Amino acid sequence: MRFRTNFLIVPVIAAMLLTGCAGRGTPKARGGQTAAPDFSTASGDASKDLTVSVGAEDDVAVLKTIADNFKKDNPDFPYTVKPVVIGESDAKNRILSDVNSAPDVFTFADDQLSALAASGILTEVTDKNAKSDNLDAAVDAATIDKKMYAYPMTADNGYFLYYDKSFFDESDLKTLDGMMKKAAAAGKKITMDITSGWYLYSFYGKTGLKLGLADDGLTNVCDWNSTKNDPTGMDVANAIYDIAHNPGFEAGGDDMLKAGARDGSVVAGISGTWLSTDMQTAWGDNLGATKLPTYTCAGRQIQMASYAGYKMVGVNSFSAKKDWADKFAAYMTNEASQTLRFEKRGQGPSNKKAADSSEVKASVAIQALLAQSENSSLQRLGQRFWDPSFAFGTELVNGTKPTQKRLNDLVKQITAAVTE
Repeated sequence: MRFRTNFLIVPVIAAMLLTGCAGRGTPKARGGQTAAPDFSTASGDASKDLTVSVGAEDDVAVLKTIADNFKKDNPDFPYTVKPVVIGESDAKNRILSDVNSAPDVFTFADDQLSALAASGILTEVTDKNAKSDNLDAAVDAATIDKKMYAYPMTADNGYFLYYDKSFFDESDLKTLDGMMKKAAAAGKKITMDITSGWYLYSFYGKTGLKLGLADDGLTNVCDWNSTKNDPTGMDVANAIYDIAHNPGFEAGGDDMLKAGARDGSVVAGISGTWLSTDMQTAWGDNLGATKLPTYTCAGRQIQMASYAGYKMVGVNSFSAKKDWADKFAAYMTNEASQTLRFEKRGQGPSNKKAADSSEVKASVAIQALLAQSENSSLQRLGQRFWDPSFAFGTELVNGTKPTQKRLNDLVKQITAAVTE
């Protein structure tokens, strides 16, 4: 899915970024800290440093190894790689609000590509290997109007179902209703962060109701309040409300899933590959993962959808070290670096050869993500979606039953012009 970029909207985007929220709906950022420890070899002289952002503190060690390898393969490299931790979902806001201090190389979630490209800060990728070496879907996600603006780094930014194999059989995993019934009977819970618009979408994605980015690249189109669609917007909202208040379900994010898996109170939950190490620690050989189940809506079963996403590496077009920055960005996303990232951080490669390795194929989390992929779509949303969807999801969780008026207000907020 590709959208037109309007380069006249840059001032509007910049103004929004100074006041906007990257979102309560985007748990794609693993981290979000504003600073990171320097490498011990950092020069202390900014002119001698190549600054590179990573998404979390845990990524710093991996970057150091990649930097060491790059230096060995490029002995004439004149800089010291210096890390900055910026959560991928917050990269756009941080970078465009202060372009002068932006890293030479930076990682970000693919849904921010349009805004970053429109700002002019992304250097177009001309390396043909970046296209041929990566999955077609990852290349497409990095492309606007046939121009590639970033190096794909991972293909794992989506979500699926984790479950305890000692509690559920495979036959139990078809419907969320059946899972919740079995969990409730044993005093257990299934978790999902309904307050997050990123996850809330899963109930709407296969219903025929629409949500996406308008042609202007800023505003949203949405008909979650439709009374003509089958199911209607109210049908879906009522189904979500019923799930939120089912005795076998508890709304919550990654912290609840991790803690509940450890103490035995949670037997399944919806999250992504970034949680695979924690879930392996909690459930060991009983760790299972698969595509999302169906849920009951207006008397029928509807497949739960998801967003598929990619993490990317951009090169700062305003960098005084752009040539070396481009070489390093290509290196930190090549087969060897993506394989290292999988080994150390469990992140799914976008590189074709790395993704085809036996180790990746043995990962239950990545295989579950692939199984879910046929029911997923790229996230392309304007900023106006996140706060209204968070408020709506929170209301449902807290016991406020949906009404048609509330849905009408929700859609009005989601589709509001950016100047309002």
